Amino acid sequence: MHITKEEAGSGGRYVGRFVEGEEPAVMTYSRASPSLIIVDHTEVPESMRGKGAGQALALFAIEEARRGGWKIIPLCPFFRAQAGRNPEWGDVIKF
Repeated sequence: MHITKEEAGSGGRYVGRFVEGEEPAVMTYSRASPSLIIVDHTEVPESMRGKGAGQALALFAIEEARRGGWKIIPLCPFFRAQAGRNPEWGDVIKF
């Protein structure tokens, strides 16, 4: 899946597509501080469900946090569940 990052003001989103032109999977976040983001929503279109699109977005967010040196508050129910299933993400998750 190809994932891009879009930022505007104090927030942004990760946008993922398997095929160019298809409706994307999206994970939105807001920046609480330079070292903290809040992932607040994940949306995967029906055509992408069951293919790992949400998990790919979550992993992308984790990798971005590690590279950027920030923590993530998982407000989104999907992201919170993924964080609970992946204890190895604990270095960047802040419950």
